[in-house]
Amino acid sequence: MLLADLSDGTEEVIGDRGHDSNRIRLSRAERTITACIPLKKNRKSKPPYNWHLYEKCHLIENMFAKLKDWRRVATRYDRCAHTFMSAIHIVASFIFYLKE
Repeated sequence: MLLADLSDGTEEVIGDRGHDSNRIRLSRAERTITACIPLKKNRKSKPPYNWHLYEKCHLIENMFAKLKDWRRVATRYDRCAHTFMSAIHIVASFIFYLKE
């Protein structure tokens, strides 16, 4: 499990609702790691989480989703890493320009 391999300097872990279980929360609390996991709809106990931190993570996920809308980036047409990264920069700039 990847959560067990976290380094000792880790302070916070951000997860989705699928990671909302008592086992995961207790294992993070034992290592003094703050779990930023939104609550499932049917959860009876309501442990707190940092909504603002999770919102920033959600914005990054949305950006990757928008990048994958561009077929050239999603299927990785470019063979060279620098050409592929250039395509990502162009698409990200275009998405940013359309946003405003």
